[in-house]
Amino acid sequence: MMQGNRDFEREDDAAPVDMLASLFEARGWPCEYVGEDEISGEIKGSWASYTIRGIWRREDHVLQLLCLPDIRVPDDKRAGLVELLALVNEQLWVGHFDIWSNGGVLLYRHGLLLGDEGLLSLAQAQVAVEAAIEECDRFYPAFQFMLWGGKTPGEALAASLVDAAGEA
Repeated sequence: MMQGNRDFEREDDAAPVDMLASLFEARGWPCEYVGEDEISGEIKGSWASYTIRGIWRREDHVLQLLCLPDIRVPDDKRAGLVELLALVNEQLWVGHFDIWSNGGVLLYRHGLLLGDEGLLSLAQAQVAVEAAIEECDRFYPAFQFMLWGGKTPGEALAASLVDAAGEA
């Protein structure tokens, strides 16, 4: 659950980590401050629960938003998944998928440039978090098809896009 007491008006722009905390609280998503400039929360997507992390870099005025679908990439599947990530990332307008070199963790990340004031609106926070969840949900099946279903990267992407298009 949330730690610390951060008072501000949700309707106004606020420090990025505080605004994310406000959004998480309003949605009933569990979250906690990892530090003054970092927050971590848990959100249930269509396919899995995702960890969302917001990390504020004051010196650059950048909020990095990470969405982790709790997928670790085995070493023997890394080359194929890197190829799949290239195909997936071609489909994205905002953010990208990556694999952390340390631990082989799959993640979606997006950096938001917030200008000199370094403030985030509730609408910006909501759009960024929802986009991260939507992209993880959209491509989660492709990662599963490739890692555990024995499909090639191209087959995995094609199968996931067909499956998503068939949902109603």
